[in-house]
Amino acid sequence: MRYLPLTDADRSEMLSVIGVRSVDELFRDVPEAARLKGKIDGLADHMGELEVDRALSAMAAKNRAAGAGPFFVGAGAYKHHVPSSVDHLIQRGEFLTSYTPYQPEITQGTLQYLFEFQTQIALLTGMDVANASMYDASTGAAEAVLMANRVTRRAKAILSGGLHPQYRAVIETTARWQGFTAVGAAPDATGIEDLAAQVDKDTSCVVVQNPSVFGHVRDLSPLAKACHDAGALLIVVVTEIVSLGLLTPPGEMGADIVVAEGQSLGVGLNFGGPYVGLFATRDKFVRQMPGRLVGETVDADGQRGFVLTLSTREQHIRREKATSNICTNSGLCALAFTIHLTLLGEAGFTRLAALNHTTAVKTADALAQVKGVSVLNSAFFNEFTVRLPKPAAPVVERLAAKGVLGGVPVSRLIPDDPAVADLLLVAATETVTDADIAAFARALQEVL
Repeated sequence: MRYLPLTDADRSEMLSVIGVRSVDELFRDVPEAARLKGKIDGLADHMGELEVDRALSAMAAKNRAAGAGPFFVGAGAYKHHVPSSVDHLIQRGEFLTSYTPYQPEITQGTLQYLFEFQTQIALLTGMDVANASMYDASTGAAEAVLMANRVTRRAKAILSGGLHPQYRAVIETTARWQGFTAVGAAPDATGIEDLAAQVDKDTSCVVVQNPSVFGHVRDLSPLAKACHDAGALLIVVVTEIVSLGLLTPPGEMGADIVVAEGQSLGVGLNFGGPYVGLFATRDKFVRQMPGRLVGETVDADGQRGFVLTLSTREQHIRREKATSNICTNSGLCALAFTIHLTLLGEAGFTRLAALNHTTAVKTADALAQVKGVSVLNSAFFNEFTVRLPKPAAPVVERLAAKGVLGGVPVSRLIPDDPAVADLLLVAATETVTDADIAAFARALQEVL
């Protein structure tokens, strides 16, 4: 017996009430090119549970997992070792089943770890205050621009050519529907773009990534000064949070808002999610910060306690007064981040960052020895860009056939741009071994 609770008459009545003629009309905002044509390969209309399990397992087997061999993929998602104690702790019932604290006074444990999380983010970024997390860094970047618009009462954001193209797309989509202008610079594979020259009296903010999507590391102090002289804010995006174990924190370079992706700590790749967005700013802007802020207090008995000091989400206050209608705290991922960073400690985090950089330097040196390959970066953390003597996308496919996941072709992030067709993003974390590096260099030489 099939479980189909609604009749055709039921469906027709519901469609009539909401004013559409068919179910397909509910998906009209999804571009035609993004819709699945026909049926999913390998699945028939009627299959038993065991048959479905076998079919889906066969599909899953076509993936090559990050741990299956040498892995040099990055571009905003990084493979790091996550201690088993992190997963053990977050799977405790009181953590795993807890959700957002709508009654914060009775969820002291949740509030305390979010308070610790905020403290860690503020220290890492060199900022005054951090919120209780965002969905991820890409949506956090869009929220940062909206915040800058509110603070400056301007409506033009300048986006660096070194900003991750997918982050840029999220900001541009938000701009389309929120009514502000996003001016994107050309892709900056060289790391020498001059954003300061583009700042004018209409600019609300400049959004720059450090290290850039191409791996370039920059001193952002001059750009921060140019922004402030023009009354604009500097938003710094960090996609690899481990880099802050070695690099100067954005706050020390004059950033007004810092948005970062926390996936590298405590959260595995997981075939694409979930992630955890980090968001920090200056004290003077705190009331325009999206999300929530957990604070410390003392209760009526003089005992230490935690409260939601600031709640600017539409779930808590009137929608028209909210600074954000989409943000939540990625609670479990935030807890995983906090546990991992706590286990490392300050010294351990610094050593982890140094190990990442050392491994990446070894990788860059090995690839530079391959005929026709050149490294474009003069300075980088654990990711860099190489130019190949032929288009990078088919090279990556051939490397995968040899058992090496050799990075991300820039053409995958920026399609239809012949100027980036031969560029390859290569990331090397502490999980990469000397044998992996040798296998990558050998396979690349064979493929080329």
